[in-house]
Amino acid sequence: MRAIVVGAGIGGLAATLSLRRAGHEVTILEQTPQFSEVGAGIQLAPNATRELRRLGLLDAVAAQSARPAAVSLRTWSDGTEICGYALGRQVEDEFGAPYLQVHRADLRDALAAAVPEGWVRLNTLVVGIDQDDRTAYVTTASGERLGADLVVAADGIRSAARQWLFGADGAVFSGTAAYRALLPVDEVADLRLPDTGVWLGPGRHFVHYRVRRGELLNVVAVFGTETAAQESWTAQAAPGEQLRAFEGWDFRVRSVLERAGRVFRWSIYTRTPLPRWHSGRVTLLGDSAHAMVPFQAQGAAQAVLDAAVLGDCLTEAGAGDVPDALDRYVRRRLAAATSMQARSARAGDEFHLPDGPEAEARNARMAAYAAEHRFMPVAAEWGVDVVDEHS
Repeated sequence: MRAIVVGAGIGGLAATLSLRRAGHEVTILEQTPQFSEVGAGIQLAPNATRELRRLGLLDAVAAQSARPAAVSLRTWSDGTEICGYALGRQVEDEFGAPYLQVHRADLRDALAAAVPEGWVRLNTLVVGIDQDDRTAYVTTASGERLGADLVVAADGIRSAARQWLFGADGAVFSGTAAYRALLPVDEVADLRLPDTGVWLGPGRHFVHYRVRRGELLNVVAVFGTETAAQESWTAQAAPGEQLRAFEGWDFRVRSVLERAGRVFRWSIYTRTPLPRWHSGRVTLLGDSAHAMVPFQAQGAAQAVLDAAVLGDCLTEAGAGDVPDALDRYVRRRLAAATSMQARSARAGDEFHLPDGPEAEARNARMAAYAAEHRFMPVAAEWGVDVVDEHS
């Protein structure tokens, strides 16, 4: 069977490898002229690293990652610990796969390196998708019309394919934005930061963890705002803007922001949940289907899970089986991804509670939960093998 994947991001590459594992040939169409080192950190929980192992890529990704020992949730003003959870060997022993923190470019490079030569076409913009009963077609900006048995639209949060399939419903501003930065871990060694930290404050939260073999500190400083801007990995913040936004926070938070050098401002967008992701021989995957706020560290993981289930549903499938296989794929993935969208949004609301009774009650709930559980609440999803549970 022949497939076309639109988009060579994390979801598109994972889908390609999963379809290859299922026995199919794939052409990836990517609009950028070359892969570049954009983005920053990604956290990969065991539900995602389990699928990387299935693709034969876990060792390659792990070699470029950091393996955190624990996560500490703290108060914004003085860094008092609210609670902590295990992330290291205990996670791997419990769930059978590791928790990794990786630079997005390193993950993408590991995925791309496993794609057979000649399967990726860069500098190829898709301007239309259509289909008949037997074939799905992709039209490129150069006028080519390419046919396949299946088209997977992994074209990101501002997916054009989603609009072609289901009508106009643009990306939705979440009411939050983030300052993002990477800096050498050695430059903040004197601050004695927790291994992985999440600092909670009124209308804001601050996250830091290591990537690139533990050599770089990934920083994400999230804040509520009514000012929407373009969702972009490359828009730089004004000098000192991040310090003004986090005025009064613990000296360690402000020290990291002060030492960060280049700081990018990233507006956070989502997509409205859809009742279906597919039509005939064409389906959405990853952010094009279910872009979510990153407050449960599951955005990339959910795209990897989509890819795994897509490949599983299409194993040993022929061209005539594609519409039914896509229906199974969506039935297995839509509810879980939509639930994670909602859960991530609720986490942001809880992280940003104002000082006072509500925040005190939240802290008490978190501390009580951590006293009874080694792993954070979202870990209930980590043990789910989305392939084996349907085998």
